[in-house]
Amino acid sequence: MAEQRIAVIGAGSWGTALAKLVSDKGLPVSLWAHRRAHVAAIVQDRENRQYLAGFPLAASLVVTDDLAEAVRGAALVVMVVPSHGFRAVFYRLVSHLGPGAVIVSATKGIENDTLMTMTQVMEDLLPEGSGCHLGVLSGPSFAKEVAAGLPTAVTVAAHTRAVAERIQAVFHTDRFRVYASVDVIGLELGGALKNIIAIAAGICDGLGYGTNTRAGLITRGLAEITRLGVKLGANPLTFSGLGGLGDLVLTCTGELSRNRHVGLELGRGKVLADILAGMGMVAEGVKTTRSAYNLARREGVEMPILDQIYQVLYQDKPCQEAVQDLLSRNQKGELE
Repeated sequence: MAEQRIAVIGAGSWGTALAKLVSDKGLPVSLWAHRRAHVAAIVQDRENRQYLAGFPLAASLVVTDDLAEAVRGAALVVMVVPSHGFRAVFYRLVSHLGPGAVIVSATKGIENDTLMTMTQVMEDLLPEGSGCHLGVLSGPSFAKEVAAGLPTAVTVAAHTRAVAERIQAVFHTDRFRVYASVDVIGLELGGALKNIIAIAAGICDGLGYGTNTRAGLITRGLAEITRLGVKLGANPLTFSGLGGLGDLVLTCTGELSRNRHVGLELGRGKVLADILAGMGMVAEGVKTTRSAYNLARREGVEMPILDQIYQVLYQDKPCQEAVQDLLSRNQKGELE
């Protein structure tokens, strides 16, 4: 695979950071962005000033708005498109995939209408007998820190260890350590659901609560994520790893976390629509809250933190009331 091309689909901050990571290894990489003006700016500046300013891109990195050109001859395709646009973009590129291509989702979300994870969306759209292999990359990894070469550890998963190791070999560097797994659903759910808990953590910080509150919230949030994950067939140990606890802690505490930022501003009394309008980037947790709320109900899984965040985001429930309702629930055993 190392001798063949790699396509990164989506030129936001994370897609650009991954394209930079792999192209800096000397591998041939193409980066797709959906707006022609954005492509032109990246090509001219050799930098993605809109989403990842300050990090020069290799001259060998091809940037294009043509999906067919982006994936032509690519042995590995990395999907880094926001969950709400993922299906439409993947539908367009399916016919251009080569036989036996490996396709990796680096998007952390759950589709609203179908309640599918991103690999499930791809499975839904790939023709029978395509020979393509699917995987997921997740873990505690802010794009700016990866682009800066700060030491980072993540996990990749595929349905077979052999495919996971192929993906692992592409991304691994002396600054970006990659672990392999076969728990695709666990890794995807950990990455998607932690964004909801991060909104809750931001709300608590915005309300002026302390580190006791945040630690308790992260811990009980992990319990909720694990309950739903296990119900859907995940390995519970995945949620103690990089794609579970690691990503959860980062997103709930890091200053670069978009989802924590949403919660922080909600806790300070700002309106959700105004917060999102001022961000310029996607906070996946907002849309994923709706998906996860419906998914938990479908599966009969109790997720009280999720329930309260859903009410704050979609029913205009006051943040302080949501916290009080969580604290005043009937007492129970910790491991129930």
